[in-house]
Amino acid sequence: MKNKFILFLGLFLSASVAVMAQDNISPARKQAIDSLALEKVKDLSKYISIIGSKETQFSEANRVMDRAEELFAPGAEMGVSSINTQEIAYYKVRRYFERLMALNYDRVNITWYDIQYISDLERQPDGRYVGVITIYQRFEGTSIETGMNYKDTTKKDITIYVEKKQTQIAGRTIEFWDVMLGDVRVTETSA
Repeated sequence: MKNKFILFLGLFLSASVAVMAQDNISPARKQAIDSLALEKVKDLSKYISIIGSKETQFSEANRVMDRAEELFAPGAEMGVSSINTQEIAYYKVRRYFERLMALNYDRVNITWYDIQYISDLERQPDGRYVGVITIYQRFEGTSIETGMNYKDTTKKDITIYVEKKQTQIAGRTIEFWDVMLGDVRVTETSA
């Protein structure tokens, strides 16, 4: 009986290690995931620029907001800061986009640059991997009527979630790694 238990325990542990090994990310797969994460961040940058532009039609801005929301994990928030205050406000993603679209400027220009990973992907107890990508955002808002011109540069950290998902294709279950964006945290704001 004791030998059967030890055999069972050995088989169980072997199976557990095999399953865990399947969830590990190979260097080639990690490179592909890193590329996908950076691509999603670049897509978000384009979407924010379109939503914030005063030349974008309302219907187009709403369509782009829908696409941008799909990049995020549920419940994600985006930080907003200003050189005029020390406070950082956080909004749910959709609310952030709506506020961005409603800014009281005649012209808005938002550019992201120096996009890079600052932390490698780390495996979490739930099987997901988490990393952080840092970006710098240059914001310029101009009001022609009042002559108001506001500019700032904000450093932001974007949490990246990587998890294994499944989909059905032609009746077969296919597993794949997906990347979702999490909270966008403001780390510093300067003129």
